[in-house]
Amino acid sequence: MARTLGAKCRQCRREGEKLFLKGGRCKSDKCILNKRDYAPGQHGQGKKRKGKASNYAVQLREKQKTKRIYGLLERQFKNYFKKAEQTKGVTGETLLSFLEMRLDNIIYRARFAESRAKARQLVGHRFVKVNGHIVNIPSFLIKEGDEIIMFGTDAQIKMIKDTVKLLEDRSVPEWLEVADDTLKIKVKRLPVRADVGLPIEENLIVELYSK
Repeated sequence: MARTLGAKCRQCRREGEKLFLKGGRCKSDKCILNKRDYAPGQHGQGKKRKGKASNYAVQLREKQKTKRIYGLLERQFKNYFKKAEQTKGVTGETLLSFLEMRLDNIIYRARFAESRAKARQLVGHRFVKVNGHIVNIPSFLIKEGDEIIMFGTDAQIKMIKDTVKLLEDRSVPEWLEVADDTLKIKVKRLPVRADVGLPIEENLIVELYSK
């Protein structure tokens, strides 16, 4: 399973904004971005961009930011874009829909994991069933009507329920039906652009890949 192994805080600093890659910990006053709001690296603090960034630079940063939010590598991300291009509808919105329908993202959206990285860990450790079958592939694309359930030892179930309680102030998207007591998820419908709720300008990504 390919993963992005770079330090999470460095990724946020590179994009110049909080991507919440560590979940609730990113809301803490101890977040490094509060102290070092400049790019990482030896020359990060001294780098001050002069003038306006080029269109290409803006498009590239938007793509990199989106990849980092969902924890994807370049090849994975580009494959999603190609699939979105070949699907009927608005390419950018379809791309985001595919990203949202990943199994690890749905576990995260249901509040069963504090971050998408933690959700990938739960899936990889075989704590997830989709329609009654164990699935250990975080990128598995869920379909409308699918049912997901978390399972494991009593200790593992308690850990997930403790996470749900910790994140009770985080809203669950309308396209998911979540039962906190039984740790079940049902996908009521496919997500639309308004459901994503992330600061992503997908049109810039489409422009970048269309060159």
